[in-house]
This record gives sequence, C-alpha cells and structure tokens, in this order.
Amino acid sequence: MADSRPPARRFLPKKRRTPSVGREAVNIAYRVADRIHESREKSAVRAGNEPVIVPFVGYGKTSWVRVLGRAVYKTMMFSDIIDSFAGDQRATSPARGWRSFTSVPIAHAEIDVVIGDQHFQVSADHGGVIDVELAIELAPGVHTVRMSTAGSDVVSSTVYVVPDDEKIGIICDVDDTIMVTALPRPLLAAWNSFVLSEHARMPTPGMPVFLERLHRAHPRAPIMYLSTGAWNVAPTLRRFLSRNAYPEGTLLLTDWGPTRTRWFRSGAAHKVESLKRLAREFPDMKWILVGDDGQRDPDIYNGFALRYPENVAAIVIRNLTVGESVLASGRVWGDDRAREIAAGSLWMEANDGGTLSDKLRHSGLL
Repeated sequence: MADSRPPARRFLPKKRRTPSVGREAVNIAYRVADRIHESREKSAVRAGNEPVIVPFVGYGKTSWVRVLGRAVYKTMMFSDIIDSFAGDQRATSPARGWRSFTSVPIAHAEIDVVIGDQHFQVSADHGGVIDVELAIELAPGVHTVRMSTAGSDVVSSTVYVVPDDEKIGIICDVDDTIMVTALPRPLLAAWNSFVLSEHARMPTPGMPVFLERLHRAHPRAPIMYLSTGAWNVAPTLRRFLSRNAYPEGTLLLTDWGPTRTRWFRSGAAHKVESLKRLAREFPDMKWILVGDDGQRDPDIYNGFALRYPENVAAIVIRNLTVGESVLASGRVWGDDRAREIAAGSLWMEANDGGTLSDKLRHSGLL
C-alpha cells in the first residue's frame, strides 16, 4: 500500500546572506567620501589654513545646556562666510550657496568650552560638528559660551537657559515655512542650495511677522528652527533669519552626505528624533509646531501629537500655493488629517502668516 504521508521536509542550514549590491555600493560611497574628506583636511593643514570654530546658539535648563558649533578650516572660498558670521550677523555681502559646502571640517577636533567660570573639554564628531550636553548650574536667561580649538581664536555664542516654569515652546520648520525653497524637487533643491545667492532667498509671506508676534506673546519660550538642511548652511541660514527679522533661536540641522547604510541621510528621521529628544528634555512643555504641507511636516507633527499629546499646544500648517505645491511634488495629506490628531491638540492651517496669526489669536495662544 502506497504511503500517503507527505514527504518529510529537509531542514537545511540557512545560507549566510551576502550584502546586497545596493548596500555594498552605499558602503563604497561612504568610504570614498571619507577618504576625500581626509585628503581635503590634510591639504588644508599643508596650506596653512586657520582652524576656526563656527558657534551656534544653544539651549538648556537650569541644570544642563546643549552647546552647538562646528570646527572647520578657514579656506579661501569659505572665509567670507566665516568672517561675516563671526562679526556682523547682518552683513550684506551676498554668498552663493555652494560656498557653504566648500568648508573643510576638522574631524574629532578637541574643543575648549568656557561658560562663566567653568571649563569643559569636548570633542567634535567626524564632520566637525560640536553637539554636546554639559551638566552645569545656570540661572534662567541668556549666557555667553566661549569656544576654541588648537590654533584658533576664541569665539563667542550664547545658550538660552529656559526657566523651569516656562510651559510653552516653539518649533518651526525652515524650508517652505519661513523661506520659499520648493525643496523636494531635486533640481530645484540643488539650485536653491548650491547656486542661488542668499540675498535672492525670499521669506515666506507674513511669516516673519507671525513668528515675531508669537515671540512677543511668549517671550521666555525657546525657539527651535528644525530643518533637514546640513550644518554647512548654518551661517547662511542664520544671516537670512536675522536679515528678515525672524526671532533668534536654535538651529537644529543635520549632517550631509552618505552614511554606511544610506545614500542620503533621512530628513524625516532627523525631525522625528529631534522632536523626541525635545519631549524628553522638556517633559512639561507644550510645543507650538509650525510647518508646511509641501513635505512631511503634517505627518511628522501628527505622529508626535499622537505619541506625546501632553506636549502639543498647537499644530500650525502653512498651506503651499498651487504653484508651490506643483514644485514641491504635491501635497502628501488628505482632507481627513485633522481627525487623526490626538485629543487636546489644536490644528490650524492657512496660506500666509497673517491668517495663521488670526487663528492663533482666536485659540488664545497669541
């Protein structure tokens, strides 16, 4: 009689997976970029380029501060941006975007940080970025931070220590929210980032007044400008903010170039992680989240509101015009988006800063 049982399965050892061609190519690109960086840094040293620290505005609480900056070599192409940034923040000399990417970072530079009478020794990362949290007791308000590295001058910046009883904070996107860029289209992104003069960059209609009104309504609130832009453009971006009368705040930018696993760094992941960090650092603070609907701000802010409903005071979305929406490859949300917002948060939209101001005023936040 024939055996009706199914044949026994043979369990063979799993074959070890080899890296995909795509992942291996990304790894090669990362190593090539790393070699190019090392070569440029050696060339800068041989040429006698001066090391400089580009300081950024930091923030903190009464028991700690987050200090931000970047260590670079002062190459000829980058020197005008460095000089104007370190001196007059309202300098009027125009600079093409590509100049920001000619800087040569000082990998793992040892940085001296002095706040008041306390001294700290910290290290920059592989891209020369200084992003450290320091334990220090400080009174609420603005404090001076002095930074230097071997062979550089001492430069000064500030950290804003948020009062313990402040319950409102402001987080604002940059691209297409406060600055017209139409970023998602690759060619336009390249044009805006590398070619366009910084004086040709246009502020979004009504947004300087909107942010200034919000700042006046909450003068002690920390202001975070959250962007997917690279740290390279921080000096240019800060001059843009100052020249267009935006209130001063902390720039939360990201690195530029390939990683070990990706051709390009994830801007959305950077925003999500930055929001999570702020929620951890200020657990009792409610944030007014300002963005636009041309990229993923509604999606990211909605996710934050669902995860941290107690940390959201309002979600303010600037609607792109039809022309901007076409350039930005269309909107990414449907009409049911507001229904997904966590209970207790406020969602408002408009095409310009003036209308957004009116809506915030009706909500009692302005």
